[in-house]
Amino acid sequence: MKTLQDKVVVITGAGSGIGRALAVSAAKMGAKLCLSDWNEAGLAETVALTQLPSARVLSRKLDVRSDEQMAALAAAVQSELGGADVVVNNAGVSLSQSVASMSRTDFEWIMDINFWGVVRGTEAFLPQLTAKSEAHLVNVSSIFGVIAVPRQSAYNASKFAVRGFTEALAEELRGSPVHVSVVLPGGVRTSIITNGRQYQNLRGEPTDTASMAKTFDKLAKTTPEEAAATIWSGVLADAPRILIGQDARVADLIQRIFPTQYSSMLLKTNRFIQKVQKLISG
Repeated sequence: MKTLQDKVVVITGAGSGIGRALAVSAAKMGAKLCLSDWNEAGLAETVALTQLPSARVLSRKLDVRSDEQMAALAAAVQSELGGADVVVNNAGVSLSQSVASMSRTDFEWIMDINFWGVVRGTEAFLPQLTAKSEAHLVNVSSIFGVIAVPRQSAYNASKFAVRGFTEALAEELRGSPVHVSVVLPGGVRTSIITNGRQYQNLRGEPTDTASMAKTFDKLAKTTPEEAAATIWSGVLADAPRILIGQDARVADLIQRIFPTQYSSMLLKTNRFIQKVQKLISG
């Protein structure tokens, strides 16, 4: 895909973070938008920020856990905008808990949003995408869909599943008008922690959402706007895999070089970076 000008772009999780930044930047590139989120107030703010006339933007409250709501969204896009050219399955939540302590309810909750939400969005819009002469499907996974981290087993499972599902689908659609990208963000300054369920930190210590969010904000170096710019550059280049942030690129490289030892290597790398930062800051 060479341009977003006059393309119909569908984005889930558009009420904040990466989804909002994607919407605003796509609007600047001349796209028509269908924006959805479970948070109606956040969604309304995003719509206002796009500064698009009502004829070029459709917004809907959406729970990606609902087959009926996703099907209704796809039907609205077809009838009101003429069908999707680009679909970004971006909605997601977080969960931090050990396998031994995790409730099945929490595990099913995160899988239903992070994985099945992507599957529902893909299934609902794939007929529209394949009907176009040129189209693109973007599914947002995570660098935690590449590396596994303690107390993140459920989140890892959801994001590994998104990556596997998306890369398999890309092979099925090879040679078709639909290009497929999986997005692998590192730390991006969004509200994913505050929108999640946090019980234990990475060391296994009891925690809460406020504490986890504070720690995450210190570690997350990439802005949503930077993430959106990287994603759209990848889409316009038909890139199959889009890594977001230096931390994601480093983690991906170390995992490739040390596929069974990357955890200890990443720990050593983080310690080295912290020492360098202390030396620089005096």
